[in-house]
Amino acid sequence: MASGTCTASCCRTSTPLDPFIEDAAILFKAEGHYPKRLKVEAWTSYRDYRNRKYGVLLKNGEDWRSNRVILNKEVISPKVQENFVPLLDDVGQDFVARVHKKIKRSGQNKWSTDLSQELFKYALESVSSVLYGERLGLMLDYIDPEAQRFIDCITLMFKTTSPMLYIPPAVLRKIGSKVWRNHVEAWDGIFNHADRCIQNIYRQLRQETDTCKKYPGVLATLLLLDKLSIEDIKASVTELMAGGVDTTSITLQWTLYELARHPNLQEELRAEVAAARAASQGDMLDMLKRIPLIKGALKETLRLHPVAVSLQRYITEDIIIQNYHIPAGTLVQLGLYAMGRDPKVFFRPEQYQPSRWLRTESQYFRSLGFGFGPRQCLGRRIAEAEMQLFLIHMLENFRIEKQRNVDVQSTFELILLPDKPIILTLKPLQANQ
Repeated sequence: MASGTCTASCCRTSTPLDPFIEDAAILFKAEGHYPKRLKVEAWTSYRDYRNRKYGVLLKNGEDWRSNRVILNKEVISPKVQENFVPLLDDVGQDFVARVHKKIKRSGQNKWSTDLSQELFKYALESVSSVLYGERLGLMLDYIDPEAQRFIDCITLMFKTTSPMLYIPPAVLRKIGSKVWRNHVEAWDGIFNHADRCIQNIYRQLRQETDTCKKYPGVLATLLLLDKLSIEDIKASVTELMAGGVDTTSITLQWTLYELARHPNLQEELRAEVAAARAASQGDMLDMLKRIPLIKGALKETLRLHPVAVSLQRYITEDIIIQNYHIPAGTLVQLGLYAMGRDPKVFFRPEQYQPSRWLRTESQYFRSLGFGFGPRQCLGRRIAEAEMQLFLIHMLENFRIEKQRNVDVQSTFELILLPDKPIILTLKPLQANQ
């Protein structure tokens, strides 16, 4: 862990913990009332350039806290998940229908492909449905040019962010670099999309007389709540969208890869889904409460293949970690990738074992894929429901296989990505043939 690589042994609990876990506990207990993380300089530079508001991902201090308290109730509170599930379930069903269509067109009763782009579209369609209250039509063969423009902007934004991890955006802006110009163009397109959504929402509200209609999305809910300025709402919702596409699509890609590597586990998960379906009688919200092994599989994926390699905090008080004195104000990073593969923290860490998350012993500070505390990922409830529903539908419809003798490792490009295309084969289950 570290700005200087740290590991610690104070802050003892009643149960002895591994030093790495204690380090994490010490770090997050020293983050203060206004936790501050390492900023994404490329993103803040664009906002400064265009004089746009920061959202809660980029804000700090009291401004961050006051915004976050309001957003928590509408985005991350467990009770709001019931609003998201029907929207996400519709997208999951449409994804399955799209795969069945691909299989039929192949004429081979199977479909072998690199699913990365399909999963990107699924994630973008899902998060757009929940945040903006509208579908982009990405599960269709024909994609509306405006929706395609939005996809292109998201892709370009991520692509141009990576170089600015190493070259200061101010330098690229000063020399008129194409990377900087493309980055600005991408964010302009993303914010323009948010503006169009806000205009559509206001138009619908003027025309709407039925107050009992379906959940209108996070953006509309926040506008109706009228506790944040439009610019604050737009900034935070846009950041949620930007942060919620690659993260979930990459996690699902790794999860499918691991299930293809472990066919017996795949069958075990399929049996859990079938039992949950029968017990819940089709109530998807209830069904999500009955799939502990699927939830364990996603935690296990995030342990072995974390999207971000580290969590960062600027500590607000002096701390002692393994006899190292770290003064207040220091940026400290907790290495998620290293922690997830440390045999002192996880027994046989090289093995993909979702059942490890079902055990009764404490999971204290072991599952940190979405962060921890008041600055944990604001979109985690959306992401969790999105990924759980996706796996439910995929396991109910397809058997997942991988290429023989092809193993995939990780590579770093802003986030951890597969180092080569993951080619998977999807075959309809017997009942669906």
